[in-house]
Amino acid sequence: MTKTEIQQVKLRFGIIGNNEALLRAIDVAVQVAPTDLSVLITGESGVGKESFPQIIHQYSRRKHGQYIAVNCGAIPEGTIDSELFGHEKGAFTGAIGERKGYFGEANGGTIFLDEVGELPLSTQARLLRVLESGEFIKVGSSKVEKTDVRIVAATNVNLQQAIADGRFREDLYYRLSTVPIQIPPLRERGEDAALLFRKFASDFAEKYHMPAIQLTEDGKQSLLAYSWPGNVRQLKNITEQISIIETNREITSAILKNYLPAQDASQHLPALSGRREKSFESEREILYQVLFDMRRDVTELKKLVNEIMTERGAAVSPNVEDKASFYMPPQAMVTSAGPNMPTIIRRPVKPAHAMDDDIQDTEEYVEESLSLDDVEKEIIRKALEKHHGKRKSAAQELNISERTLYRKIKEYGLD
Repeated sequence: MTKTEIQQVKLRFGIIGNNEALLRAIDVAVQVAPTDLSVLITGESGVGKESFPQIIHQYSRRKHGQYIAVNCGAIPEGTIDSELFGHEKGAFTGAIGERKGYFGEANGGTIFLDEVGELPLSTQARLLRVLESGEFIKVGSSKVEKTDVRIVAATNVNLQQAIADGRFREDLYYRLSTVPIQIPPLRERGEDAALLFRKFASDFAEKYHMPAIQLTEDGKQSLLAYSWPGNVRQLKNITEQISIIETNREITSAILKNYLPAQDASQHLPALSGRREKSFESEREILYQVLFDMRRDVTELKKLVNEIMTERGAAVSPNVEDKASFYMPPQAMVTSAGPNMPTIIRRPVKPAHAMDDDIQDTEEYVEESLSLDDVEKEIIRKALEKHHGKRKSAAQELNISERTLYRKIKEYGLD
């Protein structure tokens, strides 16, 4: 495409910027539009990926057909199949009538699947069949139906990593990415940030009937130096805030920085979709965490005993580990044969004739078999005692939610 043709596309779809990577993405979108090849648009959140499926649709032979944009991440997993492929009456609770579904409605047109990386695996298998044969089956039906749909997908997720994690089908990835289009982040587009600021400032001045804000030279430099983790969407929101709040229409660096969130190194790292934070909702996980903490305490206690013996001029014997265990608190000797086996607590018994400051080589152990519930109850009781009954602090100490702690207190009668 010539620069004039690309400029016409930019004007038609409201795309601002002269970055080479952005212009290349527009060119590829227009060139692939007349075909029926699947297109995968990738880029960070807020870069403006939603404009490119419209370019592809409007420059294709399907431009007079239906164009449907579907946010896959916003539809619950239990209803996504029904939304996309339709369902029969009575297929599930609440299915009081037949539904056609997006693939039926968009026959002869284009479907834009935004956040395609959020699709559940079962739906991915259905989508793969549509891409390969144009066939699908409604939920609750056994009849195979046909559809002639062009699929354009977009994601801000690293699909290669999602494939490695087992969250995305590799065969579907290659079917969707017949033609990949990468949209550059705002921080890599140089002067485009200033052009976008000027355009947004003009739009908001017209919307709110006030003079447009303008950047001073130092304000422009601060704008270009910022990383814009939220990309174009973040820039637009901040421009609107400044347009409404500031009475001074000349925006200096000092004024601009009042609206820019503090930057940190993590903002430049790729987002990991589907990442689950460490959870301690299960009783077994609570116990394992406590055992790991005890192991650390035992190590520290060994060091302390070693230091005491060194100060006394005593030679540390090879059995120092056993000697250290003589003065360990009962918790320090918790052992478990396996995740589903009873826990054994070894309680060292100090001989009656031993002096308080002596460490004896001979030890007796009383073994008592405790269930996981008994150990957990004792741990929770001690956490509550330590924090004087403050449940919030105790829950933080145990790395569990307050709701889980309340349930356990009631279950073990620790009120």
